[in-house]
Amino acid sequence: MSIDQKYPIEYIAISKPGEAEVLIPAEGNIGGPQSDEVLISVRAAGVNRPDILQRLGKYPPPAGASPIPGLEVAGVVEAVGTNVTRFSKGDSVVALVPGGGYASMVNVDATSALPLPSGLSFVQGAALPETFFTVWHNVFQRGGLLPDERLLIHGGSSGIGTTAIQIASALGSRVAITAGSANKCDACLELGADLAINYKTEDFVEAIGDWTNGKGVNVILDMVGGDYTPRNYQAAAMDGRIVQIAFLNGPKTEVDFRPLMMKRLTHTGSTLRARSIEFKATIASDLEKRVWPLIESGDICPVIEATFPLHEAFKAHQTMEAGQHIGKLVLIVGDA
Repeated sequence: MSIDQKYPIEYIAISKPGEAEVLIPAEGNIGGPQSDEVLISVRAAGVNRPDILQRLGKYPPPAGASPIPGLEVAGVVEAVGTNVTRFSKGDSVVALVPGGGYASMVNVDATSALPLPSGLSFVQGAALPETFFTVWHNVFQRGGLLPDERLLIHGGSSGIGTTAIQIASALGSRVAITAGSANKCDACLELGADLAINYKTEDFVEAIGDWTNGKGVNVILDMVGGDYTPRNYQAAAMDGRIVQIAFLNGPKTEVDFRPLMMKRLTHTGSTLRARSIEFKATIASDLEKRVWPLIESGDICPVIEATFPLHEAFKAHQTMEAGQHIGKLVLIVGDA
């Protein structure tokens, strides 16, 4: 297999920064895999909020990554690099990619790919990598969530939220979430959350206080930011850990830092896309050992709100921006 070999692809281009309509179908070519890569014939691709930020010109791909949006795919291995021994042509896989997911083919380092869990479709598989990698790193590696501890997830009905609920519950932790409607709260309870707080009608700090007898939660996964930051400090337990993964309400607010000291809190955060291949490989290894068996047993299943054909990627973005969905949005690229 020569990396100089060209494969024709269909993909979604960002014609210019702007609203969803700037996502347009295009055609081109992709080279074969590098020595440590696999070339995947994509069957389905997940849609994530970083894709929207990239479309708006606010989240450029890291150096060397494809300018095509898309961070997670499921499909069939088309070709393997000379150093790859784990996968062969024809294997069904899912993969976390630094870009290029909205396309009919994509190259990715083999260590960022995992076998498609048995019993899952390609559409379900495409909903796994970005959210599962993100949740595992932030809730369990950075947040250090343990069995019998309590986790608060802001945005519980999102792809990240529905994933975090299921993994944390399956591994023995208790889970509270915030969401913006009764329908979303009910969906989260069905997935295993112990407490669902409608942030439009309830104060989550008070609700957490009642739920924990005033002790607070051990870990908070926050994608909201803004004025949630000081309120997270109130809702956190002694030695609590707050993990920031986004700022839907903005990155700035006024904070009284005394609770940070008095409660010995840790407030951390991360982004995943620009991390090294080696770092992502450690997450992949953990997921395969700890979480893939729970998926294959049926204890955990990705939540899919809707699917869209690749050429209607703009509709998927519009749906995500409307904010009424529960779980994941997926593009059907091939025969999924």
